Amino acid sequence: MAEEEVRAAAKDKLVVIVDDDESVRELLQFVVGKEGFRVETASDGEEAIRKIPELMPDLVILDMMLPRYGGFEVLRQLQAGPTGSIPIVIITGRYTDRSTMEMIRRESNVKEFMEKPVRPPVLGMLLHKLLNTAPPMPGASAGGF
Repeated sequence: MAEEEVRAAAKDKLVVIVDDDESVRELLQFVVGKEGFRVETASDGEEAIRKIPELMPDLVILDMMLPRYGGFEVLRQLQAGPTGSIPIVIITGRYTDRSTMEMIRRESNVKEFMEKPVRPPVLGMLLHKLLNTAPPMPGASAGGF
C-alpha cells in the first residue's frame, strides 16, 4: 500500500506529556507508549518549559492546569522560536466554556482540545493522525527492540 509507505514509524516519534497529576500522567504515558511512541514526561509548567526545547519532541500533550507556569504560559512559551512548530494537544479536567475552548483552539500550535477523562482509543487515533504514523499491529510488541 502506498499510504503505508509514507507513514513514519511511531517508534521514531517522541511525545512529551505534561500533567501534574501523577496517575493521569502515568495513564497517558501507558497509552502513548502502547501506541508505539517514545514518551517523556514533565510534572509542571517549569519542567515543561525546560525540557521541551531540549528534547524537541514531535508532539506535546499539555494539561492546562499546572503548578509553576500554567498551561497558557507554557503554550505561549512554546510558540516562540524553534518550538513554535511542535503540535500541541490540550487536555483539561476543568469545565471549559465554548468561547475559551475556541480561543485555545485558535492558537497556532494547538491541534486538538480534549477534556478529561481522555478516552485511550480516541487519543491513540489522534496521535497517529497528527504524526502520520500507523497504529501497531494487533499482537505486535509496541515497545519492541
